[in-house]
Amino acid sequence: MTAATPLQFGIDLGGTKTEIIVMSASGDTLLRQRNATPAHHYDAIVANIVSLVQQAQQQLPGDYTLGLGIPGAISPTTGLVKNANTTCLIGRDLQRDLEQALAQPLVIANDADCFALSEATDGAAAGKASVFAVIIGTGCGGGWVINGQLINGPNAIAGEWGHNPLLWRDDQDAQTDCYCGQRGCLETLLSGPGMRQQAYLETAIDQSSEQWFTQYQQQNPIAQQVFQRYHRRLAKALAGIINILDPHAIVLGGGVSNLDSIYQQVPQLWQEFVFSDSVSTPLLKAKHGDSSGVRGAAWLGAGAAHGYNTLS
Repeated sequence: MTAATPLQFGIDLGGTKTEIIVMSASGDTLLRQRNATPAHHYDAIVANIVSLVQQAQQQLPGDYTLGLGIPGAISPTTGLVKNANTTCLIGRDLQRDLEQALAQPLVIANDADCFALSEATDGAAAGKASVFAVIIGTGCGGGWVINGQLINGPNAIAGEWGHNPLLWRDDQDAQTDCYCGQRGCLETLLSGPGMRQQAYLETAIDQSSEQWFTQYQQQNPIAQQVFQRYHRRLAKALAGIINILDPHAIVLGGGVSNLDSIYQQVPQLWQEFVFSDSVSTPLLKAKHGDSSGVRGAAWLGAGAAHGYNTLS
């Protein structure tokens, strides 16, 4: 008699919500639950994750693998969290603390890496030889997958697209401070909060990115100008990725990615900046929406346990 295949637990630790998913080996969703993230209190974050896992175990008992996506990375040098925009995580041994609390091994990766793995495994870019995936939401992160393998790099920063400057910058692209300590990062221009800040500098109108989206769809002329500039910035930023990596597909996720005009306008605009006579790179909307990151975390944990889809 063969042992039962372990269930695949995945957790997505976000700035506002923490989500758990339980999947079968074939990727079927068996359970999903979300809690608010106590984003400013490390011990409360750990307790929240432990509670979600324990509740899932009670509902679906048995062996399981566990992957966790975080808004940061684990330093290969120290084993501690670095580069997290949920800043209370920085410098903490999150993996040790969770493994001790759960008596269960787990794998941790950047949330954008998990998103990339999800969309390359059974998402919008399934079957593509190389996939660059970007989350444009509260932050601005990226992940890089080749032949189903998540690329991490020796510094655990592969795909950190959001903390580079905008290429071919013009005078309208204001350089503002980023939490990382630099100025003018893509995150300060393209994320939801970054887009809001840039729009305010351009128009003196302070409103949420969601309000700008609504006005753009209503053909408001000021919003049309705001998004004309936004599309061009995004096209420049992604053209830089194409010039360096030439991926077989680029997938977008996060709240800003829900704007359909991106997929029409950006591929037209990036032609000017890509070093090629033509550009055939597809720009795709995430198949799994806001559940893609947590699905990727589940795939990550299962892959590590079986020796595939592991970080390199």
